[in-house]
Amino acid sequence: DIANYRAINPEYGSMNDFDDLLNKAHQLNLKIMMDLVVNHTSDQHHWFQESKKTKDNPFSDFYIWRDPVDGHEPNNWLAAFGGSAWTYVPERKQYYLHLFATGQPDLNWENPDVRQAVFDIERFWLDKGVDGFRMDVINLISKPKGLPDVPEPATAGKTMDFVADGHRLNEFLSQMNSELLSKYDTITVGEIPGSTTEDAIKYTGLNSHELNMVFQFEHVGLSPNPDVRLGKWNDQPAKLTELKASLNRWQTGLDGKGWNSLYWNNHDQPRAVSRFGNDDPKYRVLSAKMLATTLHLMQG
Repeated sequence: DIANYRAINPEYGSMNDFDDLLNKAHQLNLKIMMDLVVNHTSDQHHWFQESKKTKDNPFSDFYIWRDPVDGHEPNNWLAAFGGSAWTYVPERKQYYLHLFATGQPDLNWENPDVRQAVFDIERFWLDKGVDGFRMDVINLISKPKGLPDVPEPATAGKTMDFVADGHRLNEFLSQMNSELLSKYDTITVGEIPGSTTEDAIKYTGLNSHELNMVFQFEHVGLSPNPDVRLGKWNDQPAKLTELKASLNRWQTGLDGKGWNSLYWNNHDQPRAVSRFGNDDPKYRVLSAKMLATTLHLMQG
């Protein structure tokens, strides 16, 4: 939840500490990538604090605001962490959209001022010397025209799939690349939940000039917990045939056309040995080696 895109959270140190880290990493020929979270900000960000005050200030259109419909939310979209994707603000007498937590209002990428503000943030860090960006849920930044209801029964998962890979996404990413990324020696990884291999090729294709690589969730989402509240936290093993089919689909689908980013787990996922192997002391090391071998012998 980014409250200030140009500062370091004091819990982690100072900007001087970061500059020191960056310089020493580069002396060791290591690269530093930043997590770029620009689908949404924190509700504590200056932009949102101003945006929620009135409908006619410079930041009023930085977020996605809609009037109530028959006294309730503008549509039936559900947030990833539960409940409606809309929260009412009395000052504006409107709802704002948040695909995730209420404290994470979605930015309005239809507004060219928002896009330029994001590009300025990237430029700030690239000029400082960072080597690339991991772009958080970047395929959600283009919302469907008119923000229509998702098909019933509405679920958080359906909402995400409905919003993902919107009609202006390639336009936004191409603009980011042409105006900014192409001018730096940098690398980009896009997080793209709900995307297909066909979508991924559009973003990472050798001639598309958008992102360098992507990562998706198809293989880590196999055999979800029947209790939707627990989702990925599941002790039932994924079916080996389904896992092989998923990995194969992305390996062959992007072969010679785009670039996969390979992983078994991250900060959003259960640990790989527990999820896909066996963390019993008898099998833990064997499982880890098996998973590592599988991962590192794939293209990406």
